[in-house]
Amino acid sequence: MTRVPYEYALLRVVPDLRRGETFNAGVVLYCQSRDFLAAHVHLDVDRLHALDPGADAEAVRSALRAVEAVCAAAPGAGPAAAEDVGRRFRWLTAPRSTVVQPGPVHTGLTLDPAAEARRLLDLLVR
Repeated sequence: MTRVPYEYALLRVVPDLRRGETFNAGVVLYCQSRDFLAAHVHLDVDRLHALDPGADAEAVRSALRAVEAVCAAAPGAGPAAAEDVGRRFRWLTAPRSTVVQPGPVHTGLTLDPAAEARRLLDLLVR
């Protein structure tokens, strides 16, 4: 097998936009040559409440699940989920001022994009 290029962005949680403190809660990985897009998330509720004791963990969890749903082109995930894989990745990684924000896009090489997405979640989020 040949290693293929991929792009990924971390999903950051910003509990209080005024303070700007963040922590990683997921990863979105796109591999154009394999027509692959996936998001894996993990919300550390203790960390969330350490930064903002009043944060709504269910609302944050819902926003993270929405990213997963768009990646999976799930029914009911909205118009973005109907786009092609590349457009969904670009839409998900566009800068935004919300509680769940994408970080910068990075690149790498992998033999298996699905395994790489899980590896990045374990390495950079958990």
